[in-house]
Amino acid sequence: MICCEGIEKSYQKLPVLKGVNLNIKEGELTSIVGSSGAGKSTLLHIIGTLDRADRGNLLLNGESTSKWSEKDLSNFRNRNIGFIFQFHHLLAELTALENVCLPGFIAGDPEQSILNYGKELLDYLGLNERMSHKPGQLSGGEQQRVALARALLNHPKILLADEPTGNLDQENSSEVLKLLFKLRDELNMTMLIVTHDPSIASKNAKDLCYEGWFDRFLVILMGAFYLLLNPFIVGGVTASFNLEYTWDVVMVFFRNKRF
Repeated sequence: MICCEGIEKSYQKLPVLKGVNLNIKEGELTSIVGSSGAGKSTLLHIIGTLDRADRGNLLLNGESTSKWSEKDLSNFRNRNIGFIFQFHHLLAELTALENVCLPGFIAGDPEQSILNYGKELLDYLGLNERMSHKPGQLSGGEQQRVALARALLNHPKILLADEPTGNLDQENSSEVLKLLFKLRDELNMTMLIVTHDPSIASKNAKDLCYEGWFDRFLVILMGAFYLLLNPFIVGGVTASFNLEYTWDVVMVFFRNKRF
């Protein structure tokens, strides 16, 4: 579904991504954690075709995107990728339903079918009574759920979430995460979530995977990936030890060339 091969990206000669290799299978939910400036969002934007890598290759559905035109990238993005950001980016003058339906209107789909599906999504996310409300009349958690419904409108195969809980309190953060896990289970959607949310990062990586939260749990440090595991489940993985004090938790990272 998603394959990154040696992805490199620099800004003004400052290396941000340093040869990232990553494979994400269809229906897999992968989480990447890391501090600000580690390269999480940069990688997400490249995978989401919002930006291009300086070097390396991105394959989506088995096709290399290196020779795609901007129009090709835009068409693929609109039809196959849903985005959720830390800030919901809802248009203040539009209602919740209108915000949700916007990608469908842009795609030129039949208006009534767009409206019907938009209502269905808002109802599914518990916002049936908020459809006519504008963003300023909604709570932070409700705004993020509207943004999630908007991301789902065009039936994307891939959902990319950049700090989806970063602007929410603990209760709303938990609610949004549970919705994402529910969507993964019910729609078999491929998901990549990047975050530095302490409520995720401080949890035991084994529990996050084995309890069904994530299929894989990766850490990005200075543009390179590390796989977060417990020592007793490392098995035969060739690894080198690195200690990083983050969020007041000692995390042990095992370096691996490809995940």
